[in-house]
Amino acid sequence: MKFDRVKSLDAIIATSKKKSLNRSLGAFQLTMLGIGGIIGTGIFVLTSEAAQKAGPGMMLSFILAGFICMCAAICYCELASMVPAAGSAYTYTYAVMGERLAWMVGRALILEYAIGAAAVASSWSGYMVGLVRNLLHVDISPLWVNSPQAGGYANLPAVVIILMITWLLVLGTTESARANAILVGIKVMALTLFAVLAIPVMNTSHFTPFMPTGITGMAGAAASIFFAYVGFDAVSTAAEETENPQRNVPLALIASLGFCTAFYLLVALGAIGSPLGAQPVMAADGSVLAPGTLALEHRCQTIVAGGTPTPLPCSHEALAHILRSIGWNRVGNLIGLAATMALPSVVLMMIFGQTRIFFTMARDGLLPAGLARIHSRYRTPHVVTIVTGIGAAAGAAFLPVGTLADYSNSGTLFAFAMVAISVLILRRTDPMRARPFRAPAIWVIAPLAILGCLYLYLSLDLVAILVLPAWGMTGLAIYYGYGRARSHVGRQDTVIPCPQKQSRDS
Repeated sequence: MKFDRVKSLDAIIATSKKKSLNRSLGAFQLTMLGIGGIIGTGIFVLTSEAAQKAGPGMMLSFILAGFICMCAAICYCELASMVPAAGSAYTYTYAVMGERLAWMVGRALILEYAIGAAAVASSWSGYMVGLVRNLLHVDISPLWVNSPQAGGYANLPAVVIILMITWLLVLGTTESARANAILVGIKVMALTLFAVLAIPVMNTSHFTPFMPTGITGMAGAAASIFFAYVGFDAVSTAAEETENPQRNVPLALIASLGFCTAFYLLVALGAIGSPLGAQPVMAADGSVLAPGTLALEHRCQTIVAGGTPTPLPCSHEALAHILRSIGWNRVGNLIGLAATMALPSVVLMMIFGQTRIFFTMARDGLLPAGLARIHSRYRTPHVVTIVTGIGAAAGAAFLPVGTLADYSNSGTLFAFAMVAISVLILRRTDPMRARPFRAPAIWVIAPLAILGCLYLYLSLDLVAILVLPAWGMTGLAIYYGYGRARSHVGRQDTVIPCPQKQSRDS
């Protein structure tokens, strides 16, 4: 595969100015967008899955995933400051490695955003059901909140929340950002309250054994927990709607990621030290059961039927369940209420990010032009927003949260690695271009990001590993069957020839 049909950075910036979105987001709103995307399913729900995979070793999982994300975020900062246009990793790859690989990255971002939105909506459903049970004493039939894999028909609450968020995004970016800022405040207050109540009563004996599943379990948990950090790159997808993006985008990227990492570690401390502990649930033969499986579900039911409190890995509302276990029943219900109110902000961020990727690909001619239509009144890409919402709702209805998160991670890790590679190539091929944010020690940070993404990808479950190449192959079929012939770059012969040193098999 050769690097061909490279769209220059100047052409990308010119296109974004010619057919641009409304620049209405400031530094604060953009940071809130990043925090809103990061704090969500990973800490409110996937804490249970991390405990099942790694036990107390999930502390190291949070650190590992956060470090790799920070390396990737620094790479994003440099590119986002150079190219303040919509499209994120897709746009950056188009400018450096050409149309084919850009299309592949765009396809991977569908896994990150659309499937990620489905995962968050599915996790929101668990908190909502728990809240209704504890506050109203009403049990919602599991047939309508479980996926078919868990013995249900469909996750109906998840479908409803996605459709509501889709409607909000159609109304407008500014309105969505304002609503998001409120929801972010609720989440931050909830996590602060959790840490304040849980850490002082922490039992340090629950940290032993620290890594019951070894390095493999810790890495597997990091690969799942990675989903808790990925929201930060939605900041770069909003660059075209940001005031002074050269300054505000890097600031929002680093601020949102650093803020959330500190919170994650505090919450993990409280969870591990709680009366529930964080040791994995074992099968009768002593083996560790895989999260999200019927075998784990049945084992959890057996444990609870014997009079033992529900273990942390068995809970679908981890933080609320922990607070109830230490005697804070009403506060636990409030945490459940906060998660129920605030998790939709993550769904909002992910659908928002996906629509901007689709919008940019349609603007480039790789997808039908109708997807890039802007609503005459709301000035939003309403068609692609509706299409994304329907697709995310379908995923949330029929797949469990852990499976959706791992699928999302496979696409995200590929996209992050491609961004890091793009930064290195641009440093060689266009060293004189202005870089409002110049990443420090890039020849150390970018390789660490690439190797870290590869390590986490190989630590995913086998099915999730295979999803990415299968998804990519179907994407190439669509590209050659539709997009390549209609690409504006290819059709108008505006390709910038690649220097010989840049052209190689990849």
